[in-house]
Amino acid sequence: MGNKIRLGIIYGGKSSEHEVSLRTALSIINAVDPEKYEITPVHVQLDGTWVKGKPAAGQITHVEMLRLAESAAGTGMAEGALQQAGGGKAAPVLALGREVDVIFPVIHGPNGEDGTLQGLLELADIPYVGAGVLASAVGMDKWMMKNVFAQAGLPQVNYVGVLRSRLQSDLQGIVDQIERELGYPCFVKPANMGSSVGISKAKTPEELVNALQLAARFDRRIIVEQYVKARELEIGVLGNEQVITSVVGEVIAAKEFYDYEAKYKGAGTELQIPAQIPAHVAEGIREMAVKAFQAIDGSGLSRVDFFWNEENDRLYINEINTMPGFTPYSMYPMLFQAAGIGYAELIDRLVQLAIERHADKQQNIIAAEELD
Repeated sequence: MGNKIRLGIIYGGKSSEHEVSLRTALSIINAVDPEKYEITPVHVQLDGTWVKGKPAAGQITHVEMLRLAESAAGTGMAEGALQQAGGGKAAPVLALGREVDVIFPVIHGPNGEDGTLQGLLELADIPYVGAGVLASAVGMDKWMMKNVFAQAGLPQVNYVGVLRSRLQSDLQGIVDQIERELGYPCFVKPANMGSSVGISKAKTPEELVNALQLAARFDRRIIVEQYVKARELEIGVLGNEQVITSVVGEVIAAKEFYDYEAKYKGAGTELQIPAQIPAHVAEGIREMAVKAFQAIDGSGLSRVDFFWNEENDRLYINEINTMPGFTPYSMYPMLFQAAGIGYAELIDRLVQLAIERHADKQQNIIAAEELD
């Protein structure tokens, strides 16, 4: 590496969280030290086209400048498409390794934090921030995640998995099963969406049918969870094999649950950091968060979410998010800010963790002949 770390930021993506990703990219660009980093923006447009901008430092001041297009009108940064949607021209993307030292991918949702982008970066042999292919895929798919958590002995609320194909052929059978095993109210979620997109709370059979049909529009795999009266608590994990945790925070949603509107448009939601909870609950959350992170083979960063039933003092793990919201006002950075690690330092640590993880992987031999 030269005097500066050449940091590529991949953002946007073909998902409902495109705008969130742009805001995250802008926050990172504005936070890093321009004397330490050379930033190369890479915009994945909504149609799937990849556009790489020229290296920039302190020149990107608002989100609109990040909407790189092949023409890059008004920005002067774009160098042309790296990959056309559906074109299968991955070679220029793989060539990014010659231009950057490490990638910070901040694409949320499918094709961003589900292992697909991570797999591309593995093929390109570029260090990247965050979880690897396996952990990203497991962390994205709530159904698989729950299976892994169960194997690790982590307590969870009861749930039922539903395939969209079965929904189309046996709707009444599914409703009967959910009523029998979970009851009302219950939560219905697409297995592979982030930011609470497509999630509904169902209190009646009619609402359950509508919720299942909505979730099926986003994914072929659906999770239905039993409702528990509980407080929503979250904690951040930072590290590779050796990890630290943040303070515990609490989400106090003004609506019935912490949905997309509450997360990104305010809607009266309050984040309490640190959460006002007993010490033994905070310690239990820390231990379970680390166990969950290790169970999926996490690396870099994760936010782990929990339910705490105050009445019977029971903790349930809800989910792990391997690429949590990462603006300065998102829960994950705020949790570490309260723990004494500011936003810019957090970015520095994540970049170094990415480089260390990549260097560790280079120790692997790829052929038996190398044993000689």
